[in-house]
This record gives sequence, structure tokens and C-alpha cells, in this order.
Amino acid sequence: MTDSPETRFRTSQLEENDGPPVNPTDNRTMGEIIAARFSRRGFLKGSLAVSAIAATVSPLALVAADEARATEGSAFKFDELEAGIDDKHHVAPGYDADVLLRWGDPLFADSPEFDPVKQSAEAQARQFGYNNDYVGYIAIDGSAEHGLLVVNHEYTNPHLMFPGIVKIVEKDGKKAAEVAPLSKGQVDVEMAAHGGTIVEIRKEAGKWQVVRDGKLNRRITSNTEMALSGPVAGHDRVKTNADPSGTKVIGTLNNCAGGITPWGTYVMAEENIHGYFSGELPEGHKETANYKRLGIPEGAYEWGAHYDRFNLAKEPNEPNRFGWIVEVDVNDPNSVPRKRTAMGRFKHEGAESIVAKDGRVVFYLGDDERFDYVYKFVTKGTFNPNDRAANMNLLDDGTLHVAKFAEDGSVEWLPIVFGQGPLTAENGFAGQADVLIETRRAADLLGATKMDRPEDIQPNAGNGKVYVMLTNNSKRKADQVDAANPRAGNAFGHIIEIVEDGGDFAATKGNWEVLLKCGDPSVADVGATFSTATTANGWFGMPDNCAVDSAGRLWVATDGQGPKATGRTDGLWAVDTEGAARATSKLFFRVPIGAEMCGPLFAPDDQTAFVAVQHPGDGGEDWEAFGRPSYYEDLSTRWPDFKPDMPVRPSVVAITKQGGGKIGV
Repeated sequence: MTDSPETRFRTSQLEENDGPPVNPTDNRTMGEIIAARFSRRGFLKGSLAVSAIAATVSPLALVAADEARATEGSAFKFDELEAGIDDKHHVAPGYDADVLLRWGDPLFADSPEFDPVKQSAEAQARQFGYNNDYVGYIAIDGSAEHGLLVVNHEYTNPHLMFPGIVKIVEKDGKKAAEVAPLSKGQVDVEMAAHGGTIVEIRKEAGKWQVVRDGKLNRRITSNTEMALSGPVAGHDRVKTNADPSGTKVIGTLNNCAGGITPWGTYVMAEENIHGYFSGELPEGHKETANYKRLGIPEGAYEWGAHYDRFNLAKEPNEPNRFGWIVEVDVNDPNSVPRKRTAMGRFKHEGAESIVAKDGRVVFYLGDDERFDYVYKFVTKGTFNPNDRAANMNLLDDGTLHVAKFAEDGSVEWLPIVFGQGPLTAENGFAGQADVLIETRRAADLLGATKMDRPEDIQPNAGNGKVYVMLTNNSKRKADQVDAANPRAGNAFGHIIEIVEDGGDFAATKGNWEVLLKCGDPSVADVGATFSTATTANGWFGMPDNCAVDSAGRLWVATDGQGPKATGRTDGLWAVDTEGAARATSKLFFRVPIGAEMCGPLFAPDDQTAFVAVQHPGDGGEDWEAFGRPSYYEDLSTRWPDFKPDMPVRPSVVAITKQGGGKIGV
């Protein structure tokens, strides 16, 4: 456990992912491949063609014509929001952004009201959890106005949760903030604030309301009993003193994005599990290399000081029980969530799915770390739309694949199957369970393409394409790019578009293209590729989560923008992907300083956009009007005078059009 205040503040997932890369291979990076492709193909087809036209046509006329075509062809019709920085939510003119849920809000008829000064684990387990990331909607009786909202609670910020825990001290003549060690009671609150929420919601008179007596309402926490299922269940590497069977796990950790299956279950993706484990493995332990590949232990949390299962010296196998996709049957509040091990173990960002042509179900999965990989899982069985029960174990049997991108614009999905290629006993795998426990190493050996932090990956049933959000990679070296892709130290990320062969999402081959290289297009060295119709408010960096609405339009949420990085807060942008308007982006919603934009999710009728605002106010030292030392001093003293509208509570916001109607139309 490190004593670094910055580590214990857990200031953002961006910082957590900005440590030393843990991929030791020399597999080619996406930057190298993009560079080669643009130099051999894109330059010839793009730059030379533009140069030839520009020789006979005025450049200003070209720009004007491009802007006119893009504006006319855009799929989005709303007045763009102005980018900026402050401590409030902002939405495009003509829309309302209403807070539906905040950290600590009661979820059950008998839940206590939120009291931040007297918060307890028992109260938190009956209230909305902390940092809300993924948001999903499951209709009740097919309704777009009555359903279950499912929300992941990714991690906790103790310095924002517990009054008086931060102390301002003098260091080298400067003020600095230090956070005190957490008590067991505070750790218990953190554990209860993790996991997920399932809550009934209903739209009444145009506004969404929580149904506190909903019979399916449920909290899932770090103490909820879960089952391991699939090839890893019962394996020696997941057996512990508390669970000698290797089939029962207590809790889920760091649930980032997720998904809703075609049969109406909720899947939670376990991402940055490394921070929860402390202590040291016995010397020469067989899991040492496995854990190093995942950055375990980091010890950012103090849970190991109070619970043996998070201390490697006492439970060396416990980390192998995390890093999976968790499936929850929302129709039964007493059901045991299942960790579906066939889908691999890594730092899962999400698990968005689509039914392929032959009825098999395809899940796209990003491993959110610099220089790690893009995956997809294809079920062996087929989806039965008429028998929900027949689908309930589809995720226990199927093939996990990892992507290898080529310079010619093709992509190959390599099967991660024991006995195929290098995945053999000679390389330390005794069976498929070993391959899945060490998914990253298996992908290393297969030669998968090292990516720039793969996060959300969304298939689009409307146009047959797949959108891959690549948030950033500050560690990419200059010799991995060339003049055609000048993005050494890729601070702003990019978006890849994949078209699977024959429009079949289960295909093992396809083609790829760069939809966007993100960042400020007015700065030449950034190399952003937004259309010229994109305004000064419309560009963005650090694409993270995304959504495709029922009209097939792409919406992108960001994580990591701020005063120093972009001069604006994170938010939600509408991005055209087709026709003359392709690569045009417009700002629709923005969050308070320090917050990350998560979700987004559109109701089935597209008349509501649900968005998640997590860790508002965190890391605000970059904003002159909201400096960290004074902010934390103020926070520590004002908790006793807590007010519901304080900007430090993570929340889910429901965005609707004034007067009704579809979003962005």
C-alpha cells in the first residue's frame, strides 16, 4: 500500500491508466499500423487528390463547399452547446437535463435518507452507489417510459466522500492536501458503494421518477455472493481458503461500462482490479508473472488492511477471481450473479452485444490499458427470442477472439483457444482455463495489435459497422509514427470503424478505417481529422464511452478533458458517420469541472438520453477558480451544511426535449 496522497485520492481513471505500461511484447502498435496505412494508402487517395483539385479550385471555395455539404447532410438537428468550464451541467438549447439519481439517494421504501456525516455501510447498501459509469435500460412490458435502469458503480473517491479526511499541510513552502488512512468503517462504506444498482423508473408528465417500492430494485456490492461459471469454474487457480471449491466469489470490483444482452440480462465489466490488492506474493509464486501483466498489486485501496482476501500474502489466488464479465438476471432480485469466464479475464471496459446473421451473439470487449487489445466473444449457441430461459447460459460456451489490424485496412480476429497456435503446454498453458485466466498473455503470443487504450466498442445494427473508442496513449514514442500520422504521445485518442466481412458480426475477418483522429483541429501538430464543418465547440479529445441510438447515429462521451488538456470539460458529442457530413461533431451536453462523462444511453423511443456524471469536482486544481487545496479545505468544513445541489455527488441525468420528441431531431 503506497502512502502517496495522489494514489489514495484516486483522482481519475485516466491517471490510473497513465502508469508504466504492462504489455512487454514487441507486437505492433496501432500507431505504427495507422502510420503505415496512411503513408501507403491514405496519403495517395486523400492528400494527392485534394492537391490536384486545389490546383484548379480556390481553397476557400473548397472549404465553403465542404461546410455546406456537411451541414446539409448532418443527421443531427439541434443548436450546438458552447464548450467551457464551470461547476454545472449544461445541455443544448431546447433540452432539459434533470438529475434522476445521485450518490446516496434511497432506492427502497425502507432506505434511510442520505446523511454524508453519518454514512454507514448498512445505509449505503440500500442507497444509490458511488461513481456511476455504465447506464442501461431494460423495458418493462416493452415500454419506453417504464423500465429498469441498471447502473455500474466503478470506484470510490474517499477524499470526496468522507468529511474531515483531508488535511491541508505545508510542503516546501506550498500548500498540499493529505488524506488520512481510512478506518474499517469507512472501508466498509466504500465496499458497499461499489457494484451496481437496479432500480425501477417511470416517466410521468414528461419527467422520469424513481419507483422506490419497485419489486425488482436491487443493490449489488463488493460483498454480494457470485458464482464463477464456464471453463475456469472450479480450477485450482481460483480456489481460496474461503472458497476451496473455486466456484463462489464474494463481490465484484471496478465495474466500468457494461451492456444489456438480447435476452434482457445486465452485464457488468470488471476493469481496474489491480488497485484493490496489496501485500506480496510468496517468493517464486506461480502467479507472479500473471499478476505483473495486470499491474497487481497496486494497493491504491486500503481494503487489504482489513480483509484478508485482498492481501496477496494471505490469499494469493484471489485476484484470479476478478477481471471478468458478470451477468445479472434482473428479473429475479435474489438471483446469484455469474462471472462468465469464457469471455476472458482482463481490464474489461464494456460488453456491448449484437445478434449475428446465424443467431449467435457477438460481444465486443475493450481492454482499457495503453498497448492492450480489442476482443470479441462469439457464443457457440444461438439466441432464441421466444424462450428467455434457453439463453441464460449462452455466455458459458463460445470463442473469444483478439484483433490483429493490418496496414492494408484488413482486420483478423484470432481465436484464443487452447491448443491452437502458440497456446499450448510448451508456453505454460495446461488447458482453456489457463488461457482465459491469462487472456492478456495469450493475446500477446498470438501477435494481437497493441492499441491506444481500447474502451467502449459499439456495434451498429443500422449500418453494420463497429465503432472502437481509443481514448489516448501518452506513452507512444515518436519512432512509432510518421508524417502521415503525427501523433507521438497520442494525448487525444481516435475512433476506429470496423466493417465485418459480409456484414456478419461473427466473421473472423473484416476491414477497418480511422473515423476520427481527435483533438483541436486548429492546432496543426495535433493532426485531428474532424470535418471543416465542425465548430470550435464541436471538436473533442479522449473518446471513452459511446452509444448508437435507434436511428443508427453515433454519440461519443469523453474522459480526461480539462483546463490543461483541452480547455473544456468532458461531455457528450453527436458525431456524423455517413455521407457528406461524415466526421462532423457537435457538442450536446457537458459536465462540471473534474467530472467524467459516462453512459450514454438512449431510451428505446430516443426521447430520453440518460448520462452518467461521475467524480464531479475531482482534480479541480487545474481550474484557477476551483483550486485543489482551497477546494478540499472548503469541502471538509462545509459537509455539516450539506445541500442536495452540491456538485460533489456523482449522478445520473435524464435529458429530454422541451415539449417532447426525439433527441437531436
